[in-house]
Amino acid sequence: MEEDNKPLLDPVRRGSYTDKASTDSLDRGARRPFHVEHRNIVENDPSERVSAEASVLSSRVHYYSRLAASSDRLLSPPDHVIPCPEELYVYSPLGMAFKVNGGDGGAKNPSIITIFAIWNTMMGTSILSIPWGIKQAGFTLGTILLISMGLLTLYCCLRVLKSPKSIPYIDTSDWEFPDVCKYYFGKFGQWSSLVFSMVSLIGAMVVYWVLMSNFLFNTGKFIYNYAHNVSMSDTEFGTNGSERVICPFPDTGDHKGNCSSGISGLYLNNNNNYYGNDTSDTAMFDRWWSKTNTIPFYLIILLLPLLNFRSASFFARFTFLGTISVVYLIILVTLKAIRLGFHLEFHWLESTQFYVPEFRLLFPQLTGVLTLAFFIHNCIITLMKSNKHQENNVRDLSVAYLLVGLTYLYVGVLIFAAFPSPPLSKDCIEPNFLDNFPSSDVLVFVARTCLLFQMTTVYPLLGYLVRVQMMSQVFGKHYPSFFHVFTLNIFIVGTGVCMAKYYPNIGSIIRYSGATCGLALVFVFPSLVHMISQKRRGELSWPSAIFHSFLIVLGVANVAGQFFM
Repeated sequence: MEEDNKPLLDPVRRGSYTDKASTDSLDRGARRPFHVEHRNIVENDPSERVSAEASVLSSRVHYYSRLAASSDRLLSPPDHVIPCPEELYVYSPLGMAFKVNGGDGGAKNPSIITIFAIWNTMMGTSILSIPWGIKQAGFTLGTILLISMGLLTLYCCLRVLKSPKSIPYIDTSDWEFPDVCKYYFGKFGQWSSLVFSMVSLIGAMVVYWVLMSNFLFNTGKFIYNYAHNVSMSDTEFGTNGSERVICPFPDTGDHKGNCSSGISGLYLNNNNNYYGNDTSDTAMFDRWWSKTNTIPFYLIILLLPLLNFRSASFFARFTFLGTISVVYLIILVTLKAIRLGFHLEFHWLESTQFYVPEFRLLFPQLTGVLTLAFFIHNCIITLMKSNKHQENNVRDLSVAYLLVGLTYLYVGVLIFAAFPSPPLSKDCIEPNFLDNFPSSDVLVFVARTCLLFQMTTVYPLLGYLVRVQMMSQVFGKHYPSFFHVFTLNIFIVGTGVCMAKYYPNIGSIIRYSGATCGLALVFVFPSLVHMISQKRRGELSWPSAIFHSFLIVLGVANVAGQFFM
């Protein structure tokens, strides 16, 4: 009896791997069910038997399974007898075949849903810094860089998406990119990919904390001014008229001297408190409602308890708010551009009083922002698994990147072009372009309120992702203990509070974290994995090696440029 269960051929092993297929999954690699014609499927009559054709097919499958051990894929049943995921059937020893319901096939999404899921995932806080990045690079060069970075990151993302399929003789159906890095580079690849993924997530959480402090400050300021009938028209440096645009820090750097007659000379201090003709009540409010001195600490009371929840499923219900916020931002930008008009002059290499040159040496600051703006490489494999038509993955991902690029281009170009110069200089464009509108602007107030609520719900989700990835790798559990989780959350929150108080520049935070995580997960690892897989197959050519080596050099230069430009 024991010999009946032994394979007829000894297993042939090529490389070591871990079969991660679980008992509740029906993937093509782990369990390979045979195809049964629709007329042979048992419906409501359990007495109906499977036809002779299905029985013969079952015997063939059993024959293949007897040739080698179940862990060996070399002599598994050929693919032409394997049905599509939505046509999986379980063959009963009683001679009946039942269709599998509610499996992975039922969770597949059409291409349009997959495309907008990727668009919604990529549309983050970086959209607020795109106009500032274009200003740093120059209008013409910034537009060229935005398109070029979109194409480069798309190509690297395609390399990540295809990387599991390039590994032979191993079932990689449930692998993520860190598993691929571990296969090629061992523990170093696994841990380094984890570290750089943490950089992107924690960097995003820091940016969220800075922005939530900003939005909460301006929202409270709007409510206070409205309740006390306080007008800020004489205490803000900006344009006159109904569509008011301000320059929060006009007396620093390149902003100095870029003012015109008729604009108030009363400036804002570094804490965004107003000290013109303030009454004692207003001064007291400004003291306890400071963007940098008090608001970041107030957020601890709200957000720190939320980070300690075991599950983040409650907050996942509000992810649709991200789409609503982005759509509203696009509408807001369109209305502002229509009302302000376009203000452009082209000076190719030299700056003027109100305009920046078309090509500036500060362009690496934009490439750093764009690296994070187009970053989805650490989760693209998971997102594309839900695509109903896997053969369209390349097309759908390309369309999603096109939509993302067009959204960034639309917002960045319109804000830059509509910024009123003169009387204000283009150098007044802030890393968060909403800061160029006063707290009394009703449309901008709605945008800030929506973004504040959306970020309050997304922030615990990001903390949950950080906890799951880090704790599972270090301790083997998602929630080892309350003490471990609380310690991690204290570190994350403390980092956000310190940055919001001492360095609340989201543009710089985004570009540093984007260039750092992009170095490994966008440029280096995808290129190295592709070249190594090609070399092992004997397909590596000199043009391919030169191009992918150039991508690695670009990633290194992108990081270096953040510190030297």
